[in-house]
Amino acid sequence: MGAIRAALVNDYEVVAQGLVSMLREYRDAIQVVEVDLSGTVGQPVDLTLYDTFAATQGDSEAVRRLTANPLAGKVVVYSWNLDPDLVSAALANGATAYLSKSLPARHLVSALQAVHRGELRALAPADGAGTGVRGDWPGRAEGLTPREAEVLALITQGLGNAEICERTHLSINSVKTFIRSCYRRIGVTNRSQAILWGIEHGFRPDRARIRVDEAGREER
Repeated sequence: MGAIRAALVNDYEVVAQGLVSMLREYRDAIQVVEVDLSGTVGQPVDLTLYDTFAATQGDSEAVRRLTANPLAGKVVVYSWNLDPDLVSAALANGATAYLSKSLPARHLVSALQAVHRGELRALAPADGAGTGVRGDWPGRAEGLTPREAEVLALITQGLGNAEICERTHLSINSVKTFIRSCYRRIGVTNRSQAILWGIEHGFRPDRARIRVDEAGREER
């Protein structure tokens, strides 16, 4: 069996490119041929990895549209949120599998190979495994955690706290905690300042389709 042809879908280029970088040394097994920043896939692939950073979760219309795209192949939701109801909803909406973003790269590759063979639907890291942070996200250089960055991205998009709860499946108290810690890290005191900071630091969604060659180089 040759390398699995894969597309990566997320609205933030830094997030998608973090995944490309993470998978690059495994390109004999997984060949990323497209990075899509607008939620669609434009060429035939074996599977599509849907990263949920600052995006709708697996129970959303976005996942249903992606799974309905005949070019996308098997759709795998890739998320920090492992709530069983959310996993079940993603699978009910047509996703083939649901994988944890805490998986080490080699385990993620093995899981994607198992999905491609039809042997796997959901996978979380084993106890004591996958404790490191994977990939990349906007604001990482400024010290933001992935969850803080995600909440700030949604604030920058103009979402209110209730909408952020719905998007992330976090409680209102958790969202408020992330907002407070995010504000401290970036040195702002209110939402307007946070939005301006976010706009200036790449927290607006990108819209593009980037093809990737066999060596992992972009072809814009």
